[in-house]
Amino acid sequence: MNNVIVLGSGNVASHVIQFINENNELNLVQIYARNSNKIDNSINKNLVTDDYLKIKEADIYIIAVSDNSIAEVSKNLPFKNRFVVHTSGSADLDQIDSKNRRGVFYPLQTFSKNKTVDFSQIPFCLETEFENDFPILEYFTQKFSSKVYRISSEQRKYIHVTAVFVSNFTNHMFTIGNEICKENDIPFEIFKPLIQETFNKINELEPVLAQTGPAVRNDSNTLKKHLELITNEKIKSLYLNISESIQNYNVKKL
Repeated sequence: MNNVIVLGSGNVASHVIQFINENNELNLVQIYARNSNKIDNSINKNLVTDDYLKIKEADIYIIAVSDNSIAEVSKNLPFKNRFVVHTSGSADLDQIDSKNRRGVFYPLQTFSKNKTVDFSQIPFCLETEFENDFPILEYFTQKFSSKVYRISSEQRKYIHVTAVFVSNFTNHMFTIGNEICKENDIPFEIFKPLIQETFNKINELEPVLAQTGPAVRNDSNTLKKHLELITNEKIKSLYLNISESIQNYNVKKL
């Protein structure tokens, strides 16, 4: 399988397009995008169309759009019985219109347009409607990464909610920490070794065993002092709720 069409121009689509465009074993036939200005300048603009009726024939069509748009995009595809996959972590397989052979090509990673990713290190969660299509999708995905997993739509829902906790929520904690640093003229840079070591530890320890801090120690004096320092009531509530969650979870698990 060499000929690929990507539908979308967002974060995931941009990285997938770039990888396919630079891979000698794959042929980027076309890109469907409502706004060609979002496509990287290194991509030949002649490959881009905003007209469903002008979409060409390919071996695989990758829908990399927002979850809410998958059904609409797949419904508008002007052909039948071709292999169409989406890249969503939370959308069901049946979000793709049943007129085509359906699949899921979900890279389990956070994507930002201005940050390069190494696809070879990214796990891919695959699903196909028809058994005969799975080896086709698996072979295609192995050009991106050797970390390929067969995952059902039900399993993928739990993978996605876990990803929100371990990535999106974690990054939000960095955002709050960075704001506290700015307000108090502290360089956020000094926390990066701590952040790195926190992540390094879970390569060797189960996360519950790697937990440290005043909450797990039940250091009530420190917890009280921290809450007095935090003036934003929503952040204070977040601190309190997370601390209580750490205490409850560690009592249950340890």
